[in-house]
Amino acid sequence: MPKLQLTFACGSYDRTQPLMDGRIGIEGVELQCFPMEPEECFARAFRSQDFDITELSGSSHLLTTARGDAHYVGIPAFVSRVFRHSAFYIRTDRGITRPEDLRGKRIGLPEYQMTACVWARGLLSDEYGVKAEEVHWRNGGQEQPGRTERTAITLPPHIDLQSIPAGKTLSGMLEAGELDALITARAPSCFVRGAPNIGRLFPDFRTAEEAYYRKTGLFPIMHLIGIRRSLVEQHPWLAASVQKAFDEARALALQQLRHVGTLAVMLPWMVDDLKRAEAVMGPDLWRYGFGANRPELDAMVRWAHEQGLTDRRMEAAEMFAVATRDASRI
Repeated sequence: MPKLQLTFACGSYDRTQPLMDGRIGIEGVELQCFPMEPEECFARAFRSQDFDITELSGSSHLLTTARGDAHYVGIPAFVSRVFRHSAFYIRTDRGITRPEDLRGKRIGLPEYQMTACVWARGLLSDEYGVKAEEVHWRNGGQEQPGRTERTAITLPPHIDLQSIPAGKTLSGMLEAGELDALITARAPSCFVRGAPNIGRLFPDFRTAEEAYYRKTGLFPIMHLIGIRRSLVEQHPWLAASVQKAFDEARALALQQLRHVGTLAVMLPWMVDDLKRAEAVMGPDLWRYGFGANRPELDAMVRWAHEQGLTDRRMEAAEMFAVATRDASRI
C-alpha cells in the first residue's frame, strides 16, 4: 500500500524537530514539512485549512469543537506549554501590587480567546477571586494595528470586551497610560525598551510559577496537534500513528537535553536547570496523552465556559480522536 502524502505545519521545536528532519517518521505517511510560527499556523488552519497535520491553538480548537465546526480533530501531543504568570504586564503607577488589584481595571490582550489569556484569566479567578466579568477587556494588535479574533466569538453581555481604536496598538496604549495592564504571550515592546512605569505583575515569576505547580499540579497547555478530520475518518489508523510519532520525538528531545557531552541548546547550565525543573515537576515534566493531562484539559473547558467563550461545558474528550484518548500498554 503506498504511503499517504501529507503536509505538516508546526513550530520548529526540539520536540518536533525529529519529525521535520526525518529522524522520526509516521507509520504509513510521507511527510512534507512547513516550519512556521504558530500564529501563521493558526491563521491558515482556521481560515483555510491549508495543512493535513498542523499545530493548533488549544483554546481555538476547544471553541470550534464546542460549536461543532472544527475541521481538525486533536491528538494529545501538546507541543507548546508555558506557565503564564510571566504574561502579566502592568502600569506601576496605578496602585497595582497584587493580582486582586486588577479588579475593575482596563486590561489589553491580543485576542480574548487566545489560550494564554484563557489560562491567565483562569489563574486570576481560581487563585485570586478576580472574575472575567470584573475586568474591562480591550483586544487588538500588540505591536501592529488591526489584529482581530481568529475565530468568531460571541460573549454574554456581562463580559466587557471592546476592540481598541483603529491605528492603535496594545503596547502603545499601555505605554501611554490608556491601559492599566496587558496580558500577552510575547513581551510588549514598551517593556523590552524599559519604558517608564511599565513592569511585571509577578517580577519573580519563576518562583510564583513553581509554587503554582506545587499547589495545583497544572502545567498550562497552549498548543496541540490537529489532523484534518476528513483524513481521520477516511484512515482510522492515522491518529494513533501520528500520536506515536510525536511521543517518540518528544522522548528523543528529552534525551538530548540530558546529554552533558554536547549541549542541545545554548544555555551553559541547561542540564542543571532541567534537574531543577524535574525537582518540582517530576521526570515526566512535559506530558503527552489525554489521561495524563486531564486536569489541565478539564480546567480549560471549565474556564472557557466561565469566561463566556462557550455556551456549554463540553467534555474534554470531544477535542481528541477516539484512538488517542487511551494510551496502549505492553
